[in-house]
Amino acid sequence: MRATIDRLRGDEEESQPFGLTLLVAAIAAAVVFPLSWVVVTATEVERARAIELLTQQTTREVILNSLLLMGAVTALSILIGVPLAYLTVRTDLPFSRFWSVAVALPLVVPSYIGAFAFVSAFGPQGEFHDLLAPLGIERLPNIYGFPGAIMVITLYTYPYVYLTTRAALLSFDTTLVEAARTLNQSRLSAFRRVTLPHIRPAIAAGGLLVALYAVSDFGTPAIMRLSVFTRQIYVEYHAFGSDYAALLSLQLLAVVLLVLALEWWVRPDDDVHSDQQGAGGGEPVSLGRWRWPATLLPAAVSTLALVVPVWILGLWVVNAESGRRPAYAFEWSYAVNSVTVAAAAALVAALAAVPVGYLAAKHDTPLSNLFERTTYIGFAVPGIVLGLALVYFGARANAAIGPAIYPTFALLVFAYVVRFMPQAVGSIRTSTLQVDPRLIEAARTLGDAPNRAFRRVTLPLIAPGVVAGAALVFLTTMKELPATLMLRPTGFDTLVTHIWRAQESTYFQYAAIPALLLIVISGLSMVVMLSQERMRP
Repeated sequence: MRATIDRLRGDEEESQPFGLTLLVAAIAAAVVFPLSWVVVTATEVERARAIELLTQQTTREVILNSLLLMGAVTALSILIGVPLAYLTVRTDLPFSRFWSVAVALPLVVPSYIGAFAFVSAFGPQGEFHDLLAPLGIERLPNIYGFPGAIMVITLYTYPYVYLTTRAALLSFDTTLVEAARTLNQSRLSAFRRVTLPHIRPAIAAGGLLVALYAVSDFGTPAIMRLSVFTRQIYVEYHAFGSDYAALLSLQLLAVVLLVLALEWWVRPDDDVHSDQQGAGGGEPVSLGRWRWPATLLPAAVSTLALVVPVWILGLWVVNAESGRRPAYAFEWSYAVNSVTVAAAAALVAALAAVPVGYLAAKHDTPLSNLFERTTYIGFAVPGIVLGLALVYFGARANAAIGPAIYPTFALLVFAYVVRFMPQAVGSIRTSTLQVDPRLIEAARTLGDAPNRAFRRVTLPLIAPGVVAGAALVFLTTMKELPATLMLRPTGFDTLVTHIWRAQESTYFQYAAIPALLLIVISGLSMVVMLSQERMRP
């Protein structure tokens, strides 16, 4: 039976369907196409002008700040995420199940919401300043610049390291550690020699995701007044400095490609079917007298990342009526617009991801792998660069065929699909790999054509993966800031655009309700994803 299945898989891979391959090639080309406009605009800059712009003091400062921010956030995220994963998986930490969820929840909070909440809490005239003034503390450390940007981005990106490391620890065979301990290895030595080599790829993968996020984040550096690639590109875009913005975008893309190359180098080979016998389990490591003090780490991180922003948002809701400005009042149309465009992006992304994920899973060829990896380029490109590319494309298309491309709802949805479709591709590919090929062969022996067998057998089985991928696209679309600011149609206000408008005018209290709604909707999206995980084949 196994030989028959392998033969059928081999035949299926050899007869890679031309129509499906052509469709996936078109989807991959559509993902890559917008980035060509940045390259075209950059190459149109005169050589002398380009050299002048790229060597000026502002550019050197932007590059240095961006690299330092990326390095510091990545290092701190590893220093926080790895101990948290180890504490919640391998030790007798009190309430470990509660902490394992609590320290992952910062993923649902957009970093820019955390940024202006921290500014309101720890800024010169912030809430903590007023609370500590009666105690004789008149000044707090400066929240702006590097300190604030590093702290905020770390608090909302360390879960990437935490989750990847936790997954590796859960699949780790703890009998190996016990064997090392019987050879008179200390607990620290056993961790260094046995556990660390096993989880190192997961730590590296999570760390590189953090690095990618840190160098492409726009909202937090802008709020913290730190001059980095994303903020400077946005400033030049609004100052009509298209030449400089395009050149900075190319430099940012070079940094992103370097991070992607590192991710490709450290990524382990996919292993869908693994022997789990002996994995996990085992006696938890006893913390002894440090058992309760160890809870200070997850408690401190959760308080800073979750309690402080929610507390600040609650204060803003209470004080929202004071000094009321009708122009900044919340309207439910913002939430409707956000949900509508996010739902449209999730639907289109899922429809486009199904053929890509299916082809990559069922036809493991260099061509299918190339197309699949090409679709990931959009996810790696920062939203500010993608937005700028589509602005260039839309403006030139408008000049050629009339104002029918930019700014439109369709172009905004297209940007979201290019940016976040890989999230659905990964989920669908994994679900497709888990479908028992004997079920498909049974349908084929009953006379079903390949397309009919896919609709009747494969599609229902991978439906949880499709829904989970669409929910993830919905979640990230709801939080996307720079692309929304640059591409939204005139008068099309969403939760994130209203939050940003209130933040720019320092009327933080008017951002409270949309920020809380955004967090709640993001949390519900995560619940949908987790529920689909239990339904997968």
